Amino acid sequence: MAAPIRIGTCSWADDALSKHWYPPGTPPKERLGWYAEHFSTVEVDSTYYRVPTAQMVQGWADRTPEGFVMHVKAFGLMTRHPVKLEQVPPDFRDGLPVDARGRVDRPSREARGAIFAEFLAALAPLREAGKLGGLLFQMPPYVVWKPSSLDYLEWAREQVGGETFLFEPRHRSWFAEDIQAELLRWLEERRMSWVVVDAPKVDAGNVPATLIAATTPTAYVRFHGRNAGTWNTRGGSAAHRFDYTYDESELREWVSPMRELSAEAEEAYAFFNNNNQTNGVAQAPAGAFLLRKLLDEQQVPTA
Repeated sequence: MAAPIRIGTCSWADDALSKHWYPPGTPPKERLGWYAEHFSTVEVDSTYYRVPTAQMVQGWADRTPEGFVMHVKAFGLMTRHPVKLEQVPPDFRDGLPVDARGRVDRPSREARGAIFAEFLAALAPLREAGKLGGLLFQMPPYVVWKPSSLDYLEWAREQVGGETFLFEPRHRSWFAEDIQAELLRWLEERRMSWVVVDAPKVDAGNVPATLIAATTPTAYVRFHGRNAGTWNTRGGSAAHRFDYTYDESELREWVSPMRELSAEAEEAYAFFNNNNQTNGVAQAPAGAFLLRKLLDEQQVPTA
């Protein structure tokens, strides 16, 4: 039996959705519930910037129906991104090394481990409600394929225990043809789920390629848009970087790969991260609805 593909967006609260998708006047606390009437899953990306509180996560669990699945993006310190000291929970700031720009600079594994534990504890309400999907580890583009990177990933995998570990590298070295088989085998042995991406079709070191694969029972695809012109714009916002509207022909290319992933997996997900708007239309939900329509037409199961 093929796994039904759950389709959603990366965040339910970004500006494009708030301004152009939700019914006018929808209060912020009612948006997640309204979102859940249209999609059965969501990716929480705000957790990359701040470790959530259990109270906040309880609210997410309370405002979504039974069977809804929330995947959560790991906090930046957990994925070796630079974060400002003030982004770290107050109880964990003392003693952290800080650079001249006020960013936490190469903390010890003990310090990182404490953040992992705090992050995982905060997700308890989703876990207890059966709504916690995977933890998304999107690595910085400067993390390349080399032994020290693999060592860190192994350590991070140990920290999350039985949770689903979703791995998305961004440096092109992870996609080299001569290491693909070794990489996928390495991930499979450690129960780490490969994240498939759709990104601009350019040959640049920090633009991930598309490698269709599932290394665990969870298949996971993220659509970042194909706007090569804004991908590396300095100082631009995430909305600017991922400003892209998928057309039908581009998403039709994904029908066969999604069918393949659905057949291999026990759970399958697709998320749209093109979080901007064009002519008053929020791009992410528009792409999500269009992909669902195309899959349904070709009898690829969706949920």
